[in-house]
Amino acid sequence: MLAILKKEITSFFASPVGYLVIAIFLLLNGLFLWLFKGEFNILDNGFADLNSFFTLAPWILIFLVPAVTMRSFSDEKKQGTLELLLTKPVSHLQIVLGKYVGALVLILIALLPTLLYVYSIYKLGSPEGNLDLGSITGSYFGLLLMAATYTAIGIFSSTLSDNQIVAFIIAVFICFFFYFGFEGLANFNLFGDTVRLEKLGMDYHYKSISRGVIDTRDLLYFISVIVLFVIITARRIGTKAIDKKEWLHLLVLPLGLLVLNLFTQSIYKRFDLTQDQRYTLSKAALNTVENVDSPLIIDVFLEGDFPSEFRRLKTETKQLLEEFALQNNNVKFSFINPIENETSRDQNIQQLVQRGLQPFQLTVKENGKSSQELIFPWALASYNEQTVKIPLIKNSIGVTDQERINNSVQHLEYAFAEGFKKLTTEKSKKIAILKGNGELNDIYIADFLTSIKEHYNIAPFTMDSVANHPQKTLEQLKGFDLIIAAKPTIPFTEEEKYVLDQYTMNGGKSLWLTESVIMDKDSLLNDSGRAIAVIRDLNLNDFFFKYGVRINPVLVNDMYSAPITLAIGEGSDAQFQPIQWQYSPLAASNPNHAITNNLNLVKFDFASQIDTLKNDDISKTVLLRSSQLTKLDGVPREISLDIVTQEPDPKTYTKGLQPLAVLLEGEFTSVYNNRVKPFNLSNDRTKSYATKIIVIADGDVIKNDVVRNKPQQLGFDRWTGESFGNKEFLENTVNYLLDDNKLIDIRTKEIAIAFLDSKKIEAQKTKWQFINIALPLLLLGIFGFVFNYLRRKKYA
Repeated sequence: MLAILKKEITSFFASPVGYLVIAIFLLLNGLFLWLFKGEFNILDNGFADLNSFFTLAPWILIFLVPAVTMRSFSDEKKQGTLELLLTKPVSHLQIVLGKYVGALVLILIALLPTLLYVYSIYKLGSPEGNLDLGSITGSYFGLLLMAATYTAIGIFSSTLSDNQIVAFIIAVFICFFFYFGFEGLANFNLFGDTVRLEKLGMDYHYKSISRGVIDTRDLLYFISVIVLFVIITARRIGTKAIDKKEWLHLLVLPLGLLVLNLFTQSIYKRFDLTQDQRYTLSKAALNTVENVDSPLIIDVFLEGDFPSEFRRLKTETKQLLEEFALQNNNVKFSFINPIENETSRDQNIQQLVQRGLQPFQLTVKENGKSSQELIFPWALASYNEQTVKIPLIKNSIGVTDQERINNSVQHLEYAFAEGFKKLTTEKSKKIAILKGNGELNDIYIADFLTSIKEHYNIAPFTMDSVANHPQKTLEQLKGFDLIIAAKPTIPFTEEEKYVLDQYTMNGGKSLWLTESVIMDKDSLLNDSGRAIAVIRDLNLNDFFFKYGVRINPVLVNDMYSAPITLAIGEGSDAQFQPIQWQYSPLAASNPNHAITNNLNLVKFDFASQIDTLKNDDISKTVLLRSSQLTKLDGVPREISLDIVTQEPDPKTYTKGLQPLAVLLEGEFTSVYNNRVKPFNLSNDRTKSYATKIIVIADGDVIKNDVVRNKPQQLGFDRWTGESFGNKEFLENTVNYLLDDNKLIDIRTKEIAIAFLDSKKIEAQKTKWQFINIALPLLLLGIFGFVFNYLRRKKYA
């Protein structure tokens, strides 16, 4: 066997054809990956990975491997040496394995120079070395399995003819059929959904390994195909005809391998070699589709000719949905370009916008010219006649395209899992929206209510009956899992506070959006540009103080803030312009908490400042805070729009980070402990069960704009077109308070897309093109010269 192996390698490299085959393979890879414009170009894509290579290589190997293997047995037949070989004291299987391993070693030698690509990506990463070696290692392993399978097919094909060209063509056809043919047949749905023909194809199994995920089912598939063709080849080179019994044995072999593969579909091990485990979905995400018993249809509007960043988002979305589909066969997805057809383009855009799918404008550069294109980075998921929209873009203020895509990829699993949960999970938790103390009218919190009612049952709850029926009111309130107070403006009575306190003592959760200063942007804009900010006393100071926080009667004045839109100019010349407004802080999130991880900036309006007080029983977590450049304005004071014309002095903004939203967790002590109670309640508690409270020092965080009596999207500024994180922050807050944090924990999963250093590429592009195109060919030439020199010296 070893002698045959050595002979195969020696005879291959003794011929110029061998060098030509490998040179063509290296040249094609080098040109497509490093020179030619297109989706495979690594330098243009800007990602520090080799996904382009592992996508392109199987197609080039379809021609390379048959070129290497076509002479294995066809040449032996043509020269009449096969019969002589069969007389040697080696079995047919050993002969086949010798030629197979020899051909495979030649393929490995051809792949060896591509390790230069890894070195190049490593050096070009931003920062240098920013490369997922685990993913690349797994991908190379998948490519080796693919090459090994192609080789087995090529060796078999060479037994079918004594003509090398015919053997080459047959091998290419069989390799293509096994790689792509079954997937093509699956599109015809010949056997319905019960039989998934694509699982018989190599592409189905290679996709997973090529991104760095080793699955025992994929390994078994490749090994089965290799064993099948090696054994058939060993029988094929025999001199005697195959009788009926041997035909039966040959028929049993593929059937046995097929049964073995089917049996192991439910018994497998999976190893995600990527550094961030990005292709291992959390149990909480998989549970959202576990019980889906009818088609869950996902239409993804990410089809088209996009820049590389959005092609990457499409790829990551597709791979994520494939993981969901592996969990449940009822998950079906497709990618659609809604604006591809020019005749229906405008109508489709209008329909998508009406459904709340806002387009994203792309800048496309081609041939030195820039143009604007629309993209709809959304998905629609439908299940049992219900449909939800799923955002695919995680848009943040002031980020680059690379950062935006990175944030979006990190958010994908949560976005789809949340969408699937809306469709597949029945509502069980109940939320009370407090009324009766001057809270915001429903139209001003309509967008938020619309979002949370997809997950939870919501209902208004007034405290009017406390005075006459306190016990009944408390019992009714205890029927809710969470209460939300959205910007109350009328003070709470002691009776109301006592009921709310006992609700907390019995484990009830609460979300307070309140402030200690009377000031509103609407009143400022409507009152000649001037208004007086004064203290707002809601009679809640002792309430919050006992629980561990204090909302101070000051206004946070922050240089890092959102603009206010004002009419500038006189009469018909007036134009609306956004101008920086220091009383609208843009709060930064806490990256170490599930509620606020990977969250966009949250917009406040006339926010107060929160102090946290010492209390060993209560855990306090600041969720949102101002920037470092802040100052605190005491009240009463006049607020005037004239300040927009004054340049702020950074030297006066010295108060640093100011807490604006705080999470309290633990066992709370009753506000009325050791105090005279307004009335008696049965089962009065002085110590609470473990519970949670979140206090936000601005009621406007939950307030959406209203235009022509229609509520607008929460957190969206229609004047500047910017979106803030208010809505997502509040949704996460509600999920966390209701212990529905299995999904929200997904947000803490860190996924980082590695990028190339664009400045280094611009400065050294020619150098790296030479290294990856010319150097592999040069190394091949040096190897050929040394090999033939030593060979001539040995046999001279």
